[in-house]
Amino acid sequence: MRPKFELLDHELIGRILSEAFVLLERHGVKVGDAEALDLVAAAGARAADGVAFLPRMLVERSLKSVPREFLLYDREGNRAVHYGGDHVQFDPGSSCLNILDPLTEQPRPAMAADLIRLIQVTEGLPEYAAQSTAMVCNDVPAEMGDWYRLLLILLHSNKPMVTGAFNARTLATMLELLAADSGGFDQLRSRPRAVFDVCPSPPLNWSDFASRNLIKLARHGVPAEMIPMPLAGATAPVTLAGAIVQHAAESLAGITIHQLAGPGSPIVWGGAPAIFDMSTGNTPMGAIETAMLNVGCAQVGKFLGLPTHGYLVASDGRCLDAQAGAESASSALLGALAGINMISGAGMLDFLACQSIEKLVMDAEAIASAQRLIAGVQARTGSLAVESFDSACGTGNFLQLKETRARFREEQHFPSAVTDRSGDPGVPGMLSRARTRVDELLSSYQPPEIAAPVRRSLIQIAEREAKLCGADPLAGLEVAQSAG
Repeated sequence: MRPKFELLDHELIGRILSEAFVLLERHGVKVGDAEALDLVAAAGARAADGVAFLPRMLVERSLKSVPREFLLYDREGNRAVHYGGDHVQFDPGSSCLNILDPLTEQPRPAMAADLIRLIQVTEGLPEYAAQSTAMVCNDVPAEMGDWYRLLLILLHSNKPMVTGAFNARTLATMLELLAADSGGFDQLRSRPRAVFDVCPSPPLNWSDFASRNLIKLARHGVPAEMIPMPLAGATAPVTLAGAIVQHAAESLAGITIHQLAGPGSPIVWGGAPAIFDMSTGNTPMGAIETAMLNVGCAQVGKFLGLPTHGYLVASDGRCLDAQAGAESASSALLGALAGINMISGAGMLDFLACQSIEKLVMDAEAIASAQRLIAGVQARTGSLAVESFDSACGTGNFLQLKETRARFREEQHFPSAVTDRSGDPGVPGMLSRARTRVDELLSSYQPPEIAAPVRRSLIQIAEREAKLCGADPLAGLEVAQSAG
């Protein structure tokens, strides 16, 4: 039996979906891209003043063509991430502006070298099935930041990745980079290595670049991951159930646009919902209600049979303290128990504004424990306990049994040295142990083997795009090349 956590009963899920359909028909959804608006209008939606009023039949027809599962592959073409069912995987949080400096323990603007270090550490942590474009590189022109972060992953990692583009032009460049890495657009379609986050703007607004990105991804067959961000009490109804209704409506609208552009193209029912804290005016990603929103939204997607995503394992604290550990570990556990396919957010602090590589390795400990929990309790032997007692011959000494030696690694998860179970009072604190773990992972990092023609194509694309931004030579490219 696999343990599961569910918040919503089927009756409530039915009400949530029913009201989401009503919102789309009665209030409609803003669609910023003219082509996207034409697509839904041609399919039977009423469009007026940039708002599409989507009939339920159209949305339900679009839902039918969404794949119920799909895979992401690593550089060698191996299956690495499974979206669908109750498969659970984790990746680092993305798009942080700052990094927690390991020496000063204070946030500072993140640089390309910081992202390279994070990629290399993530590469050595099996708890993370995928990389992410985790930090904004503040030493790179903003207009090329999206594709530059992707380039660094391609040069430094073999894992698949969760990424995203903040405008239509950079999406085209990112797809070109991925195609060059994969061996062509056909290979990218058949064995995708990346999933792209696409974010509507709450409430009920698929903006110009977001709706255009949905169309482009659908037509290339590259997986899209919708990230609605209803903020309960500010940009969404204050009740959790009401915010989940809005999330469902925004997701259903995105699916409709996406499937009309490319029926059968993979798309994920994802999101980063949160509450609006009425006492501080902040958006607490570590709040239990935020975790509940993520679990509830994902449960609606799972009810529809769709691949799912959520934003958890983050903390609102500004340093690596007990708050960061408690918030991150508890939400990792809830997300895993909910069976969310991809859980983003590890390593993040300060309301998603700051990434910490040390926290990333700490979070890996919590993730490994969560994965052990959902593996459940299994009957591994013919007798659960009687044969063990018989073998112990009444001594009560189970440590000496052959079964104990043969089975203990199947039953027990052994954490890294970041978690101290020694009982030695002289062992340094967890932050110190995390720093040591980071250093060990960086020293043992092995760069990927990239075929010379592939590397050359990646660099040529990057240099071409950098020149358009007036960044010639490409800032930091020499570092990326030598490290790769």
